[in-house]
Amino acid sequence: MRVRQAVMMVGGKGTRLLPLTLNTPKPVLPVVGHPCMWYLARSLARAGVEEIILACGYRSEKVPELMGDGSDLGVKFTYVYESEPLGTGGAIKAVEDILDPVFIAVNGDVFCDIDLRKQIDIHFDTGALVTISLTTVDNPWDYGTVEMGEGNQIVGFKEKPPREEVTSNLINAGVYVVDKGALEHVPSGCFYDFSKELFPHLMEIGGRMSGVPVDGVFMDVGKPHELLCVNLLMAQREHSDETPEVEDCTVDGTLYVGPDQKVVSSTLFDVVVLGGGEIRDSELDHVLVMDGASIDGAHITNSIIGVGCVIGKGSVVSNSVLGDGEAVAPGEIRDDKRNV
Repeated sequence: MRVRQAVMMVGGKGTRLLPLTLNTPKPVLPVVGHPCMWYLARSLARAGVEEIILACGYRSEKVPELMGDGSDLGVKFTYVYESEPLGTGGAIKAVEDILDPVFIAVNGDVFCDIDLRKQIDIHFDTGALVTISLTTVDNPWDYGTVEMGEGNQIVGFKEKPPREEVTSNLINAGVYVVDKGALEHVPSGCFYDFSKELFPHLMEIGGRMSGVPVDGVFMDVGKPHELLCVNLLMAQREHSDETPEVEDCTVDGTLYVGPDQKVVSSTLFDVVVLGGGEIRDSELDHVLVMDGASIDGAHITNSIIGVGCVIGKGSVVSNSVLGDGEAVAPGEIRDDKRNV
């Protein structure tokens, strides 16, 4: 069976990614030529979804500007706007009147490039109220863990358990197939969270919940090193057969170069350059360069360079996240000691 409709929550501020998120909300920060949430929208389209309702919050005007109307993916985007944060449950409750009997709810604040078809099938096969995508982590004590029984049935949740009490490394990946009847348990007009409030309540009243391991890539992108990591990963996955257009450069590791970008006489190791700028006579190691940046004669390591930044000759930038339009003067040494 198919699910025609999805709701995507895109209200996150991304405070740990500052200053990048001063101008651009976290869900639409770039990942190799597309907004981060575009890949999740593509996953939904590939699973047969035809309409995606985008519940927008922080800097909401940027989402339609960067995501468009969905026609490039063969889907329809319907935009709705929150005047105040409502949480996953509250945001979905607010659009209950236009939802199908079964729909998909997704968190647009994470990176997902996944196959949802198995999750949809198991939802209908098990008759669940909610079917949750699951992923494994090495540090489950930092998350809410999920306890599984037989037949894909979820039998319990533990919210950030102490290390000695951890019995599962499965966590909620934030993609849900939902029977609309579950919304009967969600109050209207207030903040309400699916994972912390609705799911424990459904367990208490005996509501069937199913879980399915994620098939594909699921990554948090809430920290600078995670944003750089997912850009490098998707450059490898989707552009490894391309030859980047560079002149007289030494290249090692992963390199992606976007359109209208000039890269000349530079050394590059594990670098993603999104396009529209110029890099000349420089050394870049483990760097994400956003649109329109100018880098001339600089040495940059473990850093993210924001839109339109200017990095001068002889400068050294390391362990830093530069906001849009920042400048580093010639000869300046900058080390913000951030984990990138």
